[in-house]
Amino acid sequence: MQSSAPSDPQPSSSALEAGTSKKRKSSEEQSDSAVAPKAPKIHPFFSKRTEKKPEGSFQWLKPLGPTGSCLHGINLHPTASAKVAALDLDGTVIKSEFATKSAAAGKPPSWSWWRSIVPDKLKELYESGFAIVFISNQALKPVALNTWKEKIPLIGQALSDIPFRILAASQKDQYRKPMPGMWREIERIFKEEGVEIDKSASFFVGDAAGRQYVKAKGDFSSTDRKWAENIELPFFTPEEYFLKLPPHDNYTMPGFRASSLPNLPLVTPTSSPIIPTPRQQEAVLFVGYPCLGKSTFYRRYFQPEGYVHINQDTLKTSQKCAKVLQEAIKEGKSCVIDNTNRNSPTRKTYLDICKANNIKARCFYFTGSIELAWHNNLYRAFNMPPSAAAKEPERALLPYIAFSGFRDNLEEPTLAEGFSEIKKVNWVFEGTEEEKKHWLMWLQIDGK
Repeated sequence: MQSSAPSDPQPSSSALEAGTSKKRKSSEEQSDSAVAPKAPKIHPFFSKRTEKKPEGSFQWLKPLGPTGSCLHGINLHPTASAKVAALDLDGTVIKSEFATKSAAAGKPPSWSWWRSIVPDKLKELYESGFAIVFISNQALKPVALNTWKEKIPLIGQALSDIPFRILAASQKDQYRKPMPGMWREIERIFKEEGVEIDKSASFFVGDAAGRQYVKAKGDFSSTDRKWAENIELPFFTPEEYFLKLPPHDNYTMPGFRASSLPNLPLVTPTSSPIIPTPRQQEAVLFVGYPCLGKSTFYRRYFQPEGYVHINQDTLKTSQKCAKVLQEAIKEGKSCVIDNTNRNSPTRKTYLDICKANNIKARCFYFTGSIELAWHNNLYRAFNMPPSAAAKEPERALLPYIAFSGFRDNLEEPTLAEGFSEIKKVNWVFEGTEEEKKHWLMWLQIDGK
């Protein structure tokens, strides 16, 4: 979403200056006639003075989220406002800098404003009634993360009269931009103070905007622009907001976009029914990536017809799945083998059982791509609206290897394997408008 930057009063001409410290001088005087008692020798290790860090206006609070992965801090006592000025930190408010030798030597981590005008602009925002919130991705190793955390109180000291709140995603989970988790925490915190955020009066500034240049290196990613689009906030780059430069329209937003999927019928071919008529005993094998709706498809179409559900997530081994299939066939029941069934050898185990018992086997091939499957994985684990999540069992994020492993070993099913029919199941999102809105967001925890 692109908007014109909010009008600002002219910034103050005063610049932020770092204070200097004066060295303290001391002198010792001894009387010529007095002899000082001999001081006991102390090992240098024990004589080292430990300097107490000065207490500033900033404090880290208890981290947010089920695993404490969202760092949370405040400068002074920020209050909620319907107008929110959300800003990325590194590359937007301050220059992007990594741990330096000075930090490694025990000195305070170095940092500098992105431009000298930044603190004045932040003060203008505060005085104009905006709540200032810094939003940052910081999936760093522990040492680097600690160095980064030490930098924030220093920024607080430089903004000693400007309250702000900061949230930082320290893991690759629902809080990492463009995932909307940090914004939802802001909405929750403000709501607890009785304030509903006015998105039309709020905005987000970030440098990860996907900008491309002809003769220069482009932005490292587009996650800030995607985040603003996900939560429906007007978006500006630092150049557009702080320097009032015109929008840079040459940008890309790579990655899977759910809205780009074609509209296809749920099942093809449509010439035969999902459940055969007249009914006959059969086995149905599902084939496809995790998170393509196989179990939901079973519950909707096959469970009401009494088909036995065979699933390796529940039974734990393929041997137990085969055993349950044999038992169900002997009892005259039809079955659905709801596994990924990625290759011919895996499917042959079940097809041989069907052939030995003279029953037909059909295949339902779920055709969605790895990008769609991973997107659905993120949606289920992190981005379902609360009303929908309450109806579903809690789902943990499946590791990417579960998807890449299927891709690398996939053998598309063929009639030659022994299937009497192969149907393709295309992905069609089914849910409320609220659920679809959440599903259509940019969902990624890595990448550009």
